Amino acid sequence: MFLRKPILTSTERYSEQIDRLKNEIKNADAIVVGAGAGLSTSAGFIYTGERFSSHFADFEQKYGFHDMYTGGFYPYKTPEEHWAYWSRYIYYNRYVDPPKSTYSDLLSLVKNQDYFVITTNVDHCFQKAGFDKKRLFYTQGDYGLFQCSEPCCQENFENEEIIRAMLEQQKDMRVPSELLPVCPHCGKPLTMNLRSDDKFVQDEGWYKAAGRYEDFMRRHQRGKILYLELGVGYNTPVIIKYPFWKRTMENPQAVYACINAGQAASPREIERRSICINSDIGTVLENLCEQENCCA
Repeated sequence: MFLRKPILTSTERYSEQIDRLKNEIKNADAIVVGAGAGLSTSAGFIYTGERFSSHFADFEQKYGFHDMYTGGFYPYKTPEEHWAYWSRYIYYNRYVDPPKSTYSDLLSLVKNQDYFVITTNVDHCFQKAGFDKKRLFYTQGDYGLFQCSEPCCQENFENEEIIRAMLEQQKDMRVPSELLPVCPHCGKPLTMNLRSDDKFVQDEGWYKAAGRYEDFMRRHQRGKILYLELGVGYNTPVIIKYPFWKRTMENPQAVYACINAGQAASPREIERRSICINSDIGTVLENLCEQENCCA
């Protein structure tokens, strides 16, 4: 519908964009938040540089990769090495809070509104910040969950206890063999519950969240709906970006807002009802919170 049409960025001044977005958040009948990796990056979950070196210097020296993402795909020779890396990776990107207040700032802006969140992120930052679990739909999995590698069942398993044990007991970049996770049903190795192929497990919790999201969208097809897109790129635009564009075009009262440094844009068809802010998400949310406090 939109792919052959020009994609536009905003010509408004930053202060004007902030004022418009603040007004839309305040007056919306409902807010649909769509979040991608850029939101967590803005919150401080950076996979390179000092954060990588401070936690993975030994892996970098031994294996030669220079960022967390690449390390996740390294062909380790043994499962003990694989889980030494992944347990550390999961711990710092799932069980440690992000260093910045980006997620809590977002919550303070929408908590008194009728909102729902759909996200491709798998780091659980929304729940850690205090968002209502029943208003969240994690479409692509969760670093905090294991699934059978086969898979023999449509079931996921919480991993915090075993991850912490792996982190504490690993030595020379290897975990003890007795800590290697296996499926309690078939004995095959467990793997991460992350969508990467057709073996991704969508368990009962996933379907319940999907149902709540579909119900929310069904109830809010009309009215003043704000589609607030944060840090979504073009790797999987069919999950958040394109549906947000389509729903905005179909509802004359809807507004589409996109905050994404260097990538905020909208189709020409909804240009007049779009707010595109090419700035750091955390800074924008902080500025919005400051204005809310000033006006409170």
